[in-house]
Amino acid sequence: MEKFITLLSTAVPLPVDNIDTDQIIPARFLKAVDRSGFGENLFRDWRFDGSGAPKKDFILNNPSWLGKILVAGENFGSGSSREHAAWALFDYGFRVIIARSFADIFRNNALNNGLLVVEVPAPFLAELHDCILKDPQTLIQVDLGNQTVTNRKTSNTVSFEINPFKKNCLEKGFNDIDYLLSIRDKIEKFERMKD
Repeated sequence: MEKFITLLSTAVPLPVDNIDTDQIIPARFLKAVDRSGFGENLFRDWRFDGSGAPKKDFILNNPSWLGKILVAGENFGSGSSREHAAWALFDYGFRVIIARSFADIFRNNALNNGLLVVEVPAPFLAELHDCILKDPQTLIQVDLGNQTVTNRKTSNTVSFEINPFKKNCLEKGFNDIDYLLSIRDKIEKFERMKD
């Protein structure tokens, strides 16, 4: 995985609550087990009509809004436990999802796949949506080390919580297997002590 330290990016506003994993990546696209290629079907039923033509009114089809940050609403990633939702968001190019809250299983799937999920208070989230919708060039800075998000338009900053183990893995670019391999000597030493 890529190391995550800080990110300064424009963002895509999606001020919708209760976005579930079937909306993120519909079940009919879950046939593959490789993580690549899911981004093309991210929000498929919201992005495209029945004939496959892009829906002009959906935010991801508007070239004004680009960036590596998706700013959503409340309870993002609810529904089924499909890891493919995190794969689709990451494959599309997002590295951070900012929301009021996340479904627990989605949060873990995202963090396990190098996608930082950041919970922020409702007033700050509303400010982000307002700024981004008015000016698509609004920059957001996410600092994992200091666990802060800054709206560079207003200079307002909020702190966020993250599991220390997941934070360490993101900073080092580790998935769970990489982490275990990084402490292989300690594991082997412990195993020898049992003999």
